[in-house]
Amino acid sequence: MKQGNKYGTHRVIEPKGVLPQPASKIDNDMNIYDNEILIDVLALNIDSASFTQIADEQGHDETKIGNRIMEIVAEKGKQQNPVTGSGGMLIGIVKEIGPELEGKTDLKVGDKIATLVSLSLTPLKIEKIKKIHMDIDRVEIEGQAILFESGIYAVLPEDMTENLALAALDVAGAPAQAKKLPKAGDKVLVLGAGGKSGVMCCYEAMKAVGPNGKVIGFVNLEFDKEMLEKTGFCTDVIVGDAMNAIEVLDKVKEVTNGEEVDLSINCVNVENTEMASILPVRDGGTVYFFSMATSFTKAALGAEGVGKDVLMIIGNGYTKNHAKITLDALRESQTLRDIFEERYL
Repeated sequence: MKQGNKYGTHRVIEPKGVLPQPASKIDNDMNIYDNEILIDVLALNIDSASFTQIADEQGHDETKIGNRIMEIVAEKGKQQNPVTGSGGMLIGIVKEIGPELEGKTDLKVGDKIATLVSLSLTPLKIEKIKKIHMDIDRVEIEGQAILFESGIYAVLPEDMTENLALAALDVAGAPAQAKKLPKAGDKVLVLGAGGKSGVMCCYEAMKAVGPNGKVIGFVNLEFDKEMLEKTGFCTDVIVGDAMNAIEVLDKVKEVTNGEEVDLSINCVNVENTEMASILPVRDGGTVYFFSMATSFTKAALGAEGVGKDVLMIIGNGYTKNHAKITLDALRESQTLRDIFEERYL
């Protein structure tokens, strides 16, 4: 075996000199280097923005969606949507651990894990697509993947089903940030509050802001509004179009007595919601873009164009202890767990 780079640059085919995530093509030969881990993949959880784009492009035809995913992986050596740039994550069983990692990892062959690094940088080979779950963006496959030495993961817990754990870990970065960013008494807006990441953010934000704060859930369906109102995870729930920034601003001000919010969290899986996230936030406030449909250019130039002095955070899917925070939320709240089991399994 050969020694590979900790961050996987030895797998980059083109362009040379970049990391695996921005690379246009990486080596998906499944003969591992001595500091890599080989995984037998069971399922891919495709990033919501990515799956939505592929499904729309392919007319929501499952066969065509599967073929498109196979094409992307064959071309790039990884599952990275060429339009959104995003990937997702996977669940699988550890098949082989490089000798350089022996004693440096708590993993052992046979462990079932969820990788917590994006499929957009993970060497992947798909032999067969077995089933596509359209409603939860999940693709069951026969295939293998590589985890680099720097790659993070979670061994699947024993106190919940693997599908439940995977559904939550897929969005682990969002609730961890929703726990960390708000202060007691803050007003928080969550766009896309009815989705997986959104509902978890509402739950964590509500705990963080306390009885004197506000959590405003923004959804585009009455169905989601009814669900959220029953949970108690929001002080207010609004139905509207997140692509209409002025509508969002006006509706938010209706429930805040005309005030702007301290923090907005974007969990929407469609494009052109940057300004809806920025406009309702006060000067000095924070905007957290968890959505992978976010355009940095639109956000930066849009904020400048309306004279908003706000801190904008790119939706880093990793923050310290994010897997534990996310799984603990399911353990703490039976309501949250029931929602995930009903909607995402």
